[in-house]
Amino acid sequence: MSLRPTLETRLAQPTMEGAGVHLHRAFGFHDPSELDPFLLFDDFRNDRPENYYRGFPWHPHRGIETITYVLNGTVDHGDSLGNEGTLSAGDVQWMTAGSGILHQEMPKGNINGQMHGFQLWANLPGSLKMTAPRYQDVQSKEIPVVIDDDGTRVKVIVGEFWGKKGPVDGIAADPQYLDIFVPAGVKKTFKIDTYRRAFAYVFEGAGAFADASAPTGVLLEKEVMGEEVNIRDMSGNRTLIRFGTGDEVTVQAGPEGIRFLLISGAPIQEPVAWHGPIVMNTQAELQQAMRELRNGTFIKPAH
Repeated sequence: MSLRPTLETRLAQPTMEGAGVHLHRAFGFHDPSELDPFLLFDDFRNDRPENYYRGFPWHPHRGIETITYVLNGTVDHGDSLGNEGTLSAGDVQWMTAGSGILHQEMPKGNINGQMHGFQLWANLPGSLKMTAPRYQDVQSKEIPVVIDDDGTRVKVIVGEFWGKKGPVDGIAADPQYLDIFVPAGVKKTFKIDTYRRAFAYVFEGAGAFADASAPTGVLLEKEVMGEEVNIRDMSGNRTLIRFGTGDEVTVQAGPEGIRFLLISGAPIQEPVAWHGPIVMNTQAELQQAMRELRNGTFIKPAH
């Protein structure tokens, strides 16, 4: 077994998207190889309705998959396939845009005006970029939750973990998407297949992730799995942790516990031509998509 080194920790940055939604972006529109197959991750958390109610009106997607996970409030959605509905707390929507889809998402807060959710973009390989669009809407009650003896709780949204399988399937990136809570003071190790790229996103509490290397400025050392390894201090809220290669991630929860998403997927390792919500392999394919948007042929007829 080998511990994954912590390559980087950084705070998500405030930005604005859609028709004026205030959110925090952990990564996106920078280096698409950094967390391949994942392209973008947004945290849309707000308790001021004026900062999110205008939402994300009709917009196109091609060549990617979008994963929306709601923690608080609701999101009304619809698309050009005729799907429509409402995501509530704990629900997940996984949309395979494929050859092209028009989509809208309109967040609404809970009774107190609070709204919280995440959106992740996963790339599609060139062989699937023009596949037929597909849509999966999963209710919270369908998502398995595993609780360990020490109180660690894992919600298995996608992939297999601790003997449970998430309800979302058939995803090109072969991802694992886990919502994890580790209680105060507990140290926990999680296994991840070596071939996957992996990151964590901390959104509640605080803790520290073990690091197999010995970078300058590390303040603490902890005993992990019988070996001395470095532990990096970490503030917690809205923090992205990017891991290197290995098959284990270890976290030491702080005094209030720590809750984070642990996400991994198989890298695609293909060229990326990217403009907004359209991601192709070449500039020619990207230009073709933009022409189709202009002339009204972007949505492909069903076969």
